[in-house]
Amino acid sequence: MSTTQELQAIDRTNVWHPFTQMAEWTQQDQLIIESGKDNWLIDTEGNRYLDGVSSLWTNVHGHCVPEIDEAVQKQLTKIAHTTMLGLASVPATELAKRLVDLLPEGLTRVFYSDSGSTAVEVALKIAFQFQQQAKKGDQNRTKFISMQHAYHGDTIGSVAVGGMDLFHATYKHMLFQGEKVISPYCYRCPFEKEKATCNRECFQHVKDVLTEHGSTAAAFVIEPLVQGAAGQIMHPEGYLTHVRNLCTRHNVILIADEVAVGFGKTGTMFACEQENVTPDIICLAKGISAGYLPLAATVASEEIYNGFLGKHEEFKTFFHGHTYTGNPLACAAGIANLDYFEAHNVMEKLQPKIAHLQKKLAEMQQLPHVGEIRNRGIMTGIELVQDAATKEPYAAAQKIGHAVCMEARKHGVIIRNLGDVIVLMPPLSITISEIDLLCAATTAAIKTVTERA
Repeated sequence: MSTTQELQAIDRTNVWHPFTQMAEWTQQDQLIIESGKDNWLIDTEGNRYLDGVSSLWTNVHGHCVPEIDEAVQKQLTKIAHTTMLGLASVPATELAKRLVDLLPEGLTRVFYSDSGSTAVEVALKIAFQFQQQAKKGDQNRTKFISMQHAYHGDTIGSVAVGGMDLFHATYKHMLFQGEKVISPYCYRCPFEKEKATCNRECFQHVKDVLTEHGSTAAAFVIEPLVQGAAGQIMHPEGYLTHVRNLCTRHNVILIADEVAVGFGKTGTMFACEQENVTPDIICLAKGISAGYLPLAATVASEEIYNGFLGKHEEFKTFFHGHTYTGNPLACAAGIANLDYFEAHNVMEKLQPKIAHLQKKLAEMQQLPHVGEIRNRGIMTGIELVQDAATKEPYAAAQKIGHAVCMEARKHGVIIRNLGDVIVLMPPLSITISEIDLLCAATTAAIKTVTERA
């Protein structure tokens, strides 16, 4: 087996990491994870770290869960992969039924893919093709409405409906054009309002956008309740319902991207449940397989599905697919994931953990350079500022958020930053004592780095 130093040398020479400035990466020794157990990651030197971001928001019940391990191993003795082009498989079929039974009523047709990006890409193509060919479609509806600061993935279609210039500006000439709704970012209100003077201008704004562009929009794409990659921006109560009602009024397909927020992270199994909203299409990934294997699902209503039915020579088929669509190993993990939710009363047991986390976050809010802490369920964003009174941000060159994450490792915790927003999103299986460690390490790291700055 290669030593840590040998692995680091290979990594520096041969690996290109995502969202990483490699000129800086290769100048440092890197943490290399070898194994995991429960809510902990273990590196090649045997050091243990609490997985404070659930391995990029995917892990649900911890690492090496015996029931899920067994399900994947059992499926491996049968078949690892078989195509869904012209064939069906047992795990993919059974998981589809389980998802339909669990999702908001009316979402009935499951189309599998491999990642959050592809789940959104599928949804965009379905919505567009529906408008072009369905009896209830409208060929004049050719554009998409989405949110400022949105992140829906990194494939071209998902980037086109994204709204993060840092990630997307480079590719602007490759993208189809749409309409953007200003995000309701309350801490830095784009309408220059404070809570005392807020008149829900963001609600009126989205209404104005739909009034002007609703007749030419194929679909509205939204991350329900929380814009995760934007820095855990929490939408005001009722905003999702407002968008749903507007889409219904203007006959615009509503696509809910629950890739980041689904499977318990907001405190309910799906974020849409909290406002009793049923989208026309929902996108799932990350937690769908409990963080075990790449799997995604785009689930549409029966009305959307019916728009693709016809004779062979009408060519209404949805001509889209992936090599590993509905991979049996991943679907077996997905079924075991849902079994675990049910057998262990995961959502019920999560509620006191959320309450304890919120208590600890309230204490952290008192730190002088914490501008705002945003939380829903276990999804948390801690925005660091140079001056809390004026909300003045730190200069990007200071890399304050990154420095906090590196400092937290000294306390045995892995967290990540989005600029100077520190993200905490542990597995649902985190314990009360581990929440204490997570918050204590984050607090200590923020104190050390901001005092030094």
